[in-house]
Amino acid sequence: MNHRDTDSLRSAVQAALDAGQLTAGAARNIRTWLTEPQYAEYFDTLAKHIAAGQWKTLDDVFWTVIPFGTGGRRGRMHPIGTGAINDRTIGESAQGLADYVKQAVGTTGPLACAIAYDTRHRSRHFAELCAEVMVAAGFKVWFLDAPRSTPQLSFAVRYKHCACGIMVTASHNPPSDNAVKAYWSTGGQLLPPHDRGVIDCVMRAAKIDRTPFADGMERGGIVYCQQEIDGPYQRAVLAQSQPGPRDVKIVYSPMHGVGAASILPVLAAAGFKQVELFAPHAEANGDFPNVPGHVANPENPATFEAIIARARETAADVVLSTDPDGDRLGCAAPLRRGGPWHTLTGNQIGALLTEFVLDGHRAAGMLGPDNYIVKTLVTTELVRRIADSYGVRTCGDLQVGFKYIGGAIDEQGPENFVLGIEESHGYLAGTYARDKDATVAALLLAELAAQVKASGQTLHEKLDALYWQHGCHVETQISRTLPGSVGMDRMRQLMANLRAAPPMTLGDMRVTRVRDYLQMEPRGDMVILDLEAEGNYVAVRPSGTEPKIKFYLFGFEPAELLADLDAAKQQLLDRLTAVSRDLVKLE
Repeated sequence: MNHRDTDSLRSAVQAALDAGQLTAGAARNIRTWLTEPQYAEYFDTLAKHIAAGQWKTLDDVFWTVIPFGTGGRRGRMHPIGTGAINDRTIGESAQGLADYVKQAVGTTGPLACAIAYDTRHRSRHFAELCAEVMVAAGFKVWFLDAPRSTPQLSFAVRYKHCACGIMVTASHNPPSDNAVKAYWSTGGQLLPPHDRGVIDCVMRAAKIDRTPFADGMERGGIVYCQQEIDGPYQRAVLAQSQPGPRDVKIVYSPMHGVGAASILPVLAAAGFKQVELFAPHAEANGDFPNVPGHVANPENPATFEAIIARARETAADVVLSTDPDGDRLGCAAPLRRGGPWHTLTGNQIGALLTEFVLDGHRAAGMLGPDNYIVKTLVTTELVRRIADSYGVRTCGDLQVGFKYIGGAIDEQGPENFVLGIEESHGYLAGTYARDKDATVAALLLAELAAQVKASGQTLHEKLDALYWQHGCHVETQISRTLPGSVGMDRMRQLMANLRAAPPMTLGDMRVTRVRDYLQMEPRGDMVILDLEAEGNYVAVRPSGTEPKIKFYLFGFEPAELLADLDAAKQQLLDRLTAVSRDLVKLE
């Protein structure tokens, strides 16, 4: 390293700071990367950025140290930067996880770590990097040597009795992004106090020790295990299958991700013979080329348009799709036989699965008052009302993130767990994993689709029957993307304003109560505004994994007040539209 070059580069950074082209945090982190020896391999790349005056890029990737959120450490890939995904930040993540696990568990016995990755750009590279770090730290690495799903990684951690696990994926984020998700020995993502402990170790990770991947393989420190894991994982999913008709025609899209590797064999083994893999989305491709906007998110109805067109051509009954790492499931179906098609929201799928699974358990004599379902605070209350009708309790006051559902399974007792539901299209039945699983959700939804078809219904008509029984529920979301340091400041200010001076009314309804979960249990950065109409409320929270702030809107009309279901749906939708207009003004 040329110290004269370093001095001139530091002067350029100071000048950019003085000119307002860099934030103070970015300037501080850049200086550290210019002078500290552990960052020496990135010096030339950083110097080129500075020499070219790429201050906007430098500020975006250095303004903060990329944090662990609800789903791990996630962000835009860039070769350098404390706030980007690159070899340094991935290496720190693996090193910090290794250091913490050894500190928390001890080193008296053998330690193991399972590692998997999806189809994103550089996912295999980052997975191998993590394996090199874990082997150097004394762990045996069980490595899934082909793109596999996040829930299969969760299963592998439990199946191989690992102390921890690492999944390389950015889920449904744009192609520019990647991430690592860290898992504990339970197969669940990190929960307190382990999340904080790992973060502290990551922040202290100065030196990253690595054993070359080939050396780790040769010495037996890294072992390929995907062939060993595939069969038991699929059998564990199939154990959740319910008897019933199988005459249903399905079009399935993995949206260029990993889902087909497990969903197709599971559906085939369960007896579904009319499953078409949607060809334009079948290729494993981190650019997600045939998905609108190149964002493979089953929460987005636009991603279904081409698949629905194919389903109509082939007279299919239902469309299923999964995100790139195979943990979220989306669905579309006709409103009525031969009618127009609509997608189902994550809340609607969760309600249908709740009814189906509970009904199946009761029919099999497997349901009692000790059984329970789990949901988060922003998941529809319809699932709680369905569970109440079956005499099953709901563990439902959880912060956002399926890791809290996984934690609740172990806390409440896995022997009585029935179903976990998260509004963001995440579902789990069975105790073989501790993360949401699109494969088991696809199996159950296919079984339900066949059941309702046999009774002359569609999934939407089945949902309407639940509304008549339990009340009409309409939910919607608003997401605002606010990238970079300026966006983070705006999010913080908005949340501070909500707490200090919440609105008196939203959509012509009084705000009757403000629930600030920084002051309540379960503690988290969320504010819920209860409206005067019972069961109607708004939740606001910054995303833990993306530069977004999210507004969750909930409308409800009790069953006893329903006379015209279509009119009630429209009335609730109009109500939430008015609320959303007022929410936008808060920004």
